Amino acid sequence: TCLEFKSLSSLLKTSPYRPNMVERGTALLRKMEINVAEAEKRTGKNTVNMQETYTVYLIEIRPAETVPEGGTPATPDTLWRRYSEFELLRTYLLVTYPYIIIPPLPEKRAEFVWHKLAADNLDPDFVERRRVGLENFLLRVASHPVLSNDKIFFLFLTEVSTQVDSRLKSLSAMFRVKNPDKRFTALKHYSDELNTVISQLLRVRVKVADRLYGVYKVHGNYGRVFSEWSAIEKEMGDGLQSAGHHMDTYAASIDDILEEEEHYADQLKEYLFYTDAVRSVCRKHELIQYELEIVAQDLVHKKQQKEELATGTVRIFSLKGMTSKLFGQESQEQRESRLAALEQSIQEGEETLKEKNTECHEFVQTAWEDIERFKEQKDKDLREALISYAIMQISMCKKGIQVWSNAKECFNKM
Repeated sequence: TCLEFKSLSSLLKTSPYRPNMVERGTALLRKMEINVAEAEKRTGKNTVNMQETYTVYLIEIRPAETVPEGGTPATPDTLWRRYSEFELLRTYLLVTYPYIIIPPLPEKRAEFVWHKLAADNLDPDFVERRRVGLENFLLRVASHPVLSNDKIFFLFLTEVSTQVDSRLKSLSAMFRVKNPDKRFTALKHYSDELNTVISQLLRVRVKVADRLYGVYKVHGNYGRVFSEWSAIEKEMGDGLQSAGHHMDTYAASIDDILEEEEHYADQLKEYLFYTDAVRSVCRKHELIQYELEIVAQDLVHKKQQKEELATGTVRIFSLKGMTSKLFGQESQEQRESRLAALEQSIQEGEETLKEKNTECHEFVQTAWEDIERFKEQKDKDLREALISYAIMQISMCKKGIQVWSNAKECFNKM
């Protein structure tokens, strides 16, 4: 049966872990609520019959029915998925929609983390961040005007066993295109540079986070010293003890601050991984362009063969030409038969060339539409993420000023 669903209400929830980055314009998101509700650690045997510990994620989908006043919302349909199943879904989308910039998955293992944060992929904080990232991936796909209509994606959300299409093929560009499209060349260049810039930004953030952690924790030494000092003072004791308390509170606050900051870093990481998706579209275009050039080159060669056969002149050395010189010319019937075969082959080649030209034109048109959509999404998301990050930094600095202002008041009262 077809499910009737509505737009995603949970997307409007304000959370420090996820910005409102997904548009709800597709029919799927107007009819369906999608959540990755929780994560669960499990133990089982893998494909080589060895015991392993892994994490599964609970996907909830809920029909969008208007809940009557005083009523209860519909019970969601649920199923569990492993991270590897999300990877398989994304690989399927990459192969099936080569002209679309497929949304990335969150990192499989923690990268660009400050040294006090656990990098274990079973760490609860990391698993929670990955749960949010997987939900964001599903919402990105569900909000895309093309991907949201894919049958396999719908089955991924609704069927326990998903028969994902196995048309997995390598798109590695082990070839050189003679006439590359300058737009895609520029896009590939931009993607490489964006990857470099975001990587550098994340590395800088890690260094800043490590230094901030050290600065905040050292304030705990102020707290200890002021507390010890207050024990030997009579009139100054209360003021020193209060100042020490403010310093201890300040030192302890850094853990929550940097944990929150890690979620802003995840937003940057998403676009770090998006650069691979952009390069994948560029590689696919190179492959189509290369196939087009091979077909065109083969057609030129066959037309040249026809001309040589018709005129009896050989422009280039060939084994057949040398054979005819050694063993005599072929008969008129043989020549006519070869001419007819070449004409047939040329006709087929022209049809193939026409098809390849059409395929290339359609790919460029559809891919560029999606690239423009991606650019608009990227600018909006990164602007919001950087503004939120700046606001967080300002807030953090204000807390520091407030702590020392409070300490100053304590000293004034001594």
